Parts: sequence; C-alpha cells; structure tokens
Amino acid sequence: MSQVAVIGLGSFGYKIATSLASMGAEVIAIDINPSLVEDIKERVHHAVVADSSDEKVLRSIGISDVDAAVNAIGENIEVSIMTTVILRRLGVSKIIARAISPTHAEVLREIGASRVVQIEEQMGEQVARSLVAANVLQHITFPSGYTLVEMEAPRPFIGKTLKTLDLRHKYGVLCVALQRKVPAIDDKGHSLLKKQVQPAPDPHDKIHENDILVLVGAEEGIGKILEI
Repeated sequence: MSQVAVIGLGSFGYKIATSLASMGAEVIAIDINPSLVEDIKERVHHAVVADSSDEKVLRSIGISDVDAAVNAIGENIEVSIMTTVILRRLGVSKIIARAISPTHAEVLREIGASRVVQIEEQMGEQVARSLVAANVLQHITFPSGYTLVEMEAPRPFIGKTLKTLDLRHKYGVLCVALQRKVPAIDDKGHSLLKKQVQPAPDPHDKIHENDILVLVGAEEGIGKILEI
C-alpha cells in the first residue's frame, strides 16, 4: 500500500486525498485550517492541522517516509514554493505540485517538483473544447505530448470497422477502448440498456451509433479526428 501526503485541502486537494484513499492508498491529509482537516479526517488514514512551510512540523509528521506528496496549495504562492522546497529537502522523491500561473509552474519545476499541474488552465481548455466539439466527453493532455480523448463516434465512422478506419496509420491514433449500450435484463425481468466497455477492441468490430470511443495519440492526430 502506497503512502501519500496531500497538503492543502481545498476542493482540489480534498478530491485528490479522498480519491486516493478510496483506491487503497494510505493518505496523510494536511492543512493549516482546522475546519478543513475536521471535514476530511473520517475519510483518510491520518489528518493533521499543520503549517507546511515549517520544516520541523513536516518532519515530525513523518513526511520523509511517504512515497509521494501532492502540494495542492492554491493562492498562497509563497507557501506553495516553500512547501515544495521543504518536501525536496526532506527527501520526498515524487512531488506533484499545483500551480496557478505559468510563472508559478516554472518556479515549481526549477525547485524540484516532479510534476506540475495547472488546474485552471486545463479546465479552461476542457470547457473550450466541449463548446467547440460537443461530442467530446473527456479530453486529457499528458506532459509527454500524448492526448486521451473520450468521444462519441463521428457519424462517418458509423458502420465501419476499426480495421477499415485504420486510425493508427491515417492519424497516428489508437482506439484503446470501445463503450456501447447493449440490451440486458435486470433482476426483476425488466429490459434495459447496459453500458458495456470493451478494452482493446477487435479490429473487425463495427462502430455503432452512440458508441463511445477512447482514443490515444498525438494532439495533432486527435485534432484531425475531432474535425471530422
């Protein structure tokens, strides 16, 4: 079981901490605000009221022993930077830090954050994409330059097989999963449509209307498919 410290329990930090705990991680949740710590204490392994810019305090909590730390501090850039410096000094090998601006992100990288996330920027991109491409349900760009998109099958894809579409050679994109609704019967004998997910779909599978495709590839190739 991995041990993860989550520092800063605003909505972003709270969600990360509780999600990690639900997945079986041993979470140490930390915030200087007692009410935020009180709200989360029943949902994580350990919740502590502490000033993360105080090295002695973090050391006493045992931060040096965690497998990873998430610095989810938002508006207080000075505390965010100090916290990252201290985490690195205490020997935490994996530090994921939240940034609220490109400059803040650059500083966090320079002082040792393993990964920096800009939530506001990413959410803004997702909202913009959802307005431009209504059939896109989820769009995630990874630091490596690859993109994952979950989208309703474009109308020109319907009735064709994945082999015929040849997404890999035409766009440099892989279809890693296919989701569709299939007829089923519930415990009471009622007919219903049940969501069925097929990972690594067969090349000979035909795309049906209302199918959801999960695609992975370079941003350029994904963009060409979104234009269809």
